[in-house]
Amino acid sequence: MVSGVLFGSFAVLLILTVPIGISLGIATLITIFYSGTLPIEFLMKELVTSVDSFPLMAVPFFILAGEIMGKGGISERLFNVANALVGNKTGGFAIATIITCMFFAAISGSGPATVAAIGSIMIPAMVRNGYDKKFSTAVVAAAGSLGVIIPPSIPMVIYGVVGSTSIGDLFIGGIIPGLLVAIGLMVYAYFYSKKMGFKGMDEPTSLKKIWVATWEAKWALLIPVIILGGIYGGYFTPTEAAVIAVVYGLVAGMAIYRELSIRMLPKVLTDAALMTATILIIVGTATAFGRFLTIEQIPLKVANAMMTVSESPIIIMMLITLLLLVVGCFMDTLAAIIILTPILLPIAVQIGYDPMHFGIIMVVNLAIGFITPPLGVNLFVASGISGLPIETIAKAIMPFFFAMLVTLIIIIVFPQLSLFLPSLGG
Repeated sequence: MVSGVLFGSFAVLLILTVPIGISLGIATLITIFYSGTLPIEFLMKELVTSVDSFPLMAVPFFILAGEIMGKGGISERLFNVANALVGNKTGGFAIATIITCMFFAAISGSGPATVAAIGSIMIPAMVRNGYDKKFSTAVVAAAGSLGVIIPPSIPMVIYGVVGSTSIGDLFIGGIIPGLLVAIGLMVYAYFYSKKMGFKGMDEPTSLKKIWVATWEAKWALLIPVIILGGIYGGYFTPTEAAVIAVVYGLVAGMAIYRELSIRMLPKVLTDAALMTATILIIVGTATAFGRFLTIEQIPLKVANAMMTVSESPIIIMMLITLLLLVVGCFMDTLAAIIILTPILLPIAVQIGYDPMHFGIIMVVNLAIGFITPPLGVNLFVASGISGLPIETIAKAIMPFFFAMLVTLIIIIVFPQLSLFLPSLGG
C-alpha cells in the first residue's frame, strides 16, 4: 500500500501537469504522512544532502559553460566547419546541422541547450535553402539528443554520482556511441534528402575552405580536447573541467570572438541559474523519492521479478530497455536516472554488464526520451523556434527515433563500443 500511495500520488500530480520536481517532492511527503515510518525531516534532509556533492558541482558549471558558449559566437563557427566539410553534398545542410550539434554537444552537456543554440541558426537557414520546415525542425530536435550522449554529459555526471561509477570513464565511453548515433541520424538525413531533392550549397567545397573554417573555429574546437584530455590525462576532475570550460568560454567569447559583452552576462548568468535550480530541485526530490523506494525494498522486488522472466542477459536487457523507453516518454531524464539506477544497475551487473557500459545504455535510452512525446523536451524547444505544433514535429521525427533505436541495440549487443576507449587508460 505504501508504494501504491507513492506511485499513485506521483502519477496524479503528473496528470495535473505539476512540474516533475515538485511532483516527486509532494508524492514523497504524502507517503511519509501516510506511512508514519519516517519523520517529516527526512525530506528536508534528503533535499540538502543529495546536492551536497563535489562531483555534482560539475552540473551548474557545465550549464553555465553551455550558456556562455551558445551566446559567444561559437555556434556559428562550429556550423561553418561542418558546412565546409559536407555543405555541398546531397542533404548537406541537414548533415552539417547534425555535425554542428555533435560539436556543440561536446561543449554543453545538455540536449535542450544544444537544440536552442543550433536550432535558432539552422532551422531558418535550412528553410531558406529549400528544405522542408518539418524535416528541418526534426533534424535539429533529434540531433540535439547528442548533447547528453557525447561528453561532457550532465546525465552521465548524475549517473556517475548515483551509481558510484567513474564520471571520466563514462565521458570517454560515450564518445563512440555518440558518434554512432550521429552517423545513424546522418544516414537517414542523407537518404531522405536524396529522395526529396534537398541539396547543399552550390559552390564546391575545398581544402582551403575547410582550413579557413577550421582555423576560425580553432578556439571552439579546442574545448572538448581540453575537457576530455584533462580529465583522462589526470590533470583535473570533471568538476574542475567544468570550471575550466566556463573560464575558457568567457575568454573565447569576450576576448577572442568578441561576441559576448559584459552587458550580456547578467542574462547568461540568470538563464544558467534558472536551469541549475530546476535541475537541482529534481535531483533533491528524486533522491528522496528513490530513497523511500529503497526503504520499501522495491528495487529488490523488481530485480527478483525480472530475473524470473528469463535467464538470457539479452532478453532481460531488452526488457530494461523497453522500460527505460517508456519511462523516458513521461519522466525527466535526471529524475529517471536517480530513481531507476539503484533498481536497474544491480540487475545489469548480475547479468554480466559492466556498470560503465550500462550507464551508456541508460543515457542513450533516455536521450531518445528527449524526442518522444508527451514529455520530449527537445520537441518543445524546437517547436518554440520553428513555430510548428508538437504533433507535427513528433510525426516528422519518427524515422530519426527508429535510427536512434537501431543504434541503441547495436550499443547493447556490442559492449566494446562503450568499453574500448576507457580500457586504453586502464
